[in-house]
Amino acid sequence: MVDVVVGALSAGEPAPTRFAVIAMGRFGGRELGLGSDLDVLFVHDPAGGVSDEDAARYATTVATELRRLLTLPAPDPPMVLDADLRPEGRSGQLVRSLASYEAYYERWSLTWESQALLRAAPMAGDPDLGAAFAHLIDRLRWPPGGLTEHEVTEIRRIKARVEAERLPRGADPATHTKLGPGGLSDVEWTVQLLQMQYASVTPTLQTTGTLTALAAAAHGGLLSEQDAGVLRAAWLLATGIRDAIMVAKGRPSDSLPLDSSELRLVAGVLGYEPGRSGDLVEDYRRVSRRARAVVEKVFYA
Repeated sequence: MVDVVVGALSAGEPAPTRFAVIAMGRFGGRELGLGSDLDVLFVHDPAGGVSDEDAARYATTVATELRRLLTLPAPDPPMVLDADLRPEGRSGQLVRSLASYEAYYERWSLTWESQALLRAAPMAGDPDLGAAFAHLIDRLRWPPGGLTEHEVTEIRRIKARVEAERLPRGADPATHTKLGPGGLSDVEWTVQLLQMQYASVTPTLQTTGTLTALAAAAHGGLLSEQDAGVLRAAWLLATGIRDAIMVAKGRPSDSLPLDSSELRLVAGVLGYEPGRSGDLVEDYRRVSRRARAVVEKVFYA
């Protein structure tokens, strides 16, 4: 798709800048669920003799057209590319040059931004540019020497703030598969903290996948096999529930349904026998409680 857009806009002439799409979040970790967003960054690199302004204008046009085409009516659901993880968020430039990313990360990057880059992976466009971007951010997401005590404290502080502020009003934390205790956020933040602390000396942690990194942490002795198994089970069950909710209700949700008929549908998608939908709730509560105990021991230790 990127090549088609670039070719159409260039009208047979060489493009004034190279262009690449960097997948982020679950997209970059190749862990997309049925209701997942497609988080991305857009990067370009001007050709020789092309002004920065002309290159940026062209790259922005490519990104805008790409997003438009992916949301056109089609037999498949629209694909919305969310670029809010870019530097300065929604107020920042939609597309940045490789040099601009380097300058920003060198001077202004915060710990949480380095953490977000753990799952950045080139996904489309110019492969050499994508590789150059990955090389640029490696020292941020896998810092030599690991994290300072202050940085670890900052990650824990942000995690606590997320737990306190982002849970939807009225949601039951015990059955919220993303932000509740032992949910997806707990597992992913724990794995990501281990990656940022130890990936520079344990290269197998240098991966964008949560389960791959979890297995590497266990193999490297950073987690016991039992604790890794508990976190893996919680992550898989929470992910399965979110997908089942999407299938049953036709719209994404992070919470197990309160309505008994909806809960019955979700449980059925997951293979529970009729009349046993309550078992799904109990199974999730049990698995997530065990996962939270590991998180308390590893992430907040």
